[in-house]
Amino acid sequence: MVEKNHEYEIEIVSFGNSGEGIGHVDGYTLFVTGALPGETVRVVVTKTKKHYGYARLLSVIKASTDRVEPVCPVAKRCGGCELQHMSYGAQLRFKAERVKECLERLGGVKGIRMQVIGCEDEPWHYRNKAQFPVGEDRSGQAVAGFYAARSHEIIACDTCAIQQPIINEIKTIVMNTVRDTSELKHLYIRYAASTGQTMVCFVVSKQTSALDEVVDKLREKTMVTSICLNIQPDDTNVILGEEFIPVYGPLYIEDKISDICYRIAPESFYQVNSFVTGKLYEKALEYAALSGGEIVWDLYCGIGTISLFLAKKAGKVIGVEIVPQAIKNAKENARINGVHNAEFICGAAENVIDEAMSGGGHFNGMKGEDIDLSLPDVIVVDPPRKGCDEKLIDSIGRINPKRIVYVSCDPATLARDVSRLREYGYELKKVCVVDQFWQTRHVETCCLLERVRNAKDHISFTLDMEDCYRIKDAEKKKDE
Repeated sequence: MVEKNHEYEIEIVSFGNSGEGIGHVDGYTLFVTGALPGETVRVVVTKTKKHYGYARLLSVIKASTDRVEPVCPVAKRCGGCELQHMSYGAQLRFKAERVKECLERLGGVKGIRMQVIGCEDEPWHYRNKAQFPVGEDRSGQAVAGFYAARSHEIIACDTCAIQQPIINEIKTIVMNTVRDTSELKHLYIRYAASTGQTMVCFVVSKQTSALDEVVDKLREKTMVTSICLNIQPDDTNVILGEEFIPVYGPLYIEDKISDICYRIAPESFYQVNSFVTGKLYEKALEYAALSGGEIVWDLYCGIGTISLFLAKKAGKVIGVEIVPQAIKNAKENARINGVHNAEFICGAAENVIDEAMSGGGHFNGMKGEDIDLSLPDVIVVDPPRKGCDEKLIDSIGRINPKRIVYVSCDPATLARDVSRLREYGYELKKVCVVDQFWQTRHVETCCLLERVRNAKDHISFTLDMEDCYRIKDAEKKKDE
């Protein structure tokens, strides 16, 4: 019987969903963070349940050829980069296999070729957004960094290897300058790679003048174009409060993806990897297969990022989003790009569809405008991690579009929703895994579903890795 606090020598045979290694002791499963398949390791058990438990890696007795030394000195303690100990080629294989496994097991899908798009260069310094919690370490010293895994202990981090360099530089300036951090809860920074514009948002419990000196320091940097306070009085896991107070510059920065310009407000959803986002949106446009006259609905449209890509080739695009500020931003983004064939509706997607169907194809939008909501030829969905609302899946099934393009940041909820859509006669035809979150377990996936007569046909699943830029190099180095 496996006991807590006891040490064991085990072989790691597979991965868990978060990239942890899985091994067994007399049939009992142990999850070991930092261990890789093919390794023999020594572990100490930290938590036990009836059929499985968790263990801490003590030493690697036999290392995998995929093991590398983490770049970040606090990688093992910080909860951000779970895969730094893994070669980039191995990271991509892990993510592709995770998507494949979810689609097979939860989605009931077989017989699809899966493309993988990874990093073209070194997989570091890509994130354009950081949310650093600010507090005190055990000695009472003010620190900013990241929470340790499964805790609220702040791990100080001088330089984060996955953040854009300007973000690390700004954090250093703030923490070296600010005198009083008692009201400062988070340091929130956004960076626009195409323009160099940078936003600094101080999340504080109440309005304060304690940050005046650091604001003056930041204004000396030409790249800092927007500084604001966000008032978050509540003790909650929700980082941002509702009130933003401008301090310097506008309450937005501007970035470009391909030839489209976006204004990004502090609370706007915007993909964090500036190097890969354009490839993701181009893939969504490819899967939509537009010829110029189609009506497209973009559900969970946010600030209109995908909508404006679709508008290049669509007859008309309708974007739907439940957040009023995002819809306001989407309309502004359409205006500054001269896009006239895109309209945006504020509301829950499932409710908008129901009202359109019951209202004869019309919807009463913001400020009472009457929007013609003709039934779509193509629907694009880019939901949050929890996936699509079940009612929305039912509504999409009743509308019966020709094609559905599903952009997902969670393979499990993607697979669940694919399974639901198959019940309405749709089959998964194409899958592209887009690695936007280098060094972490997270993965973005773009899928094409088409309406077919027979929704129960299955053939074997194959994996196409030809478009994975880094795998061949990684495999070559491993052979050498």
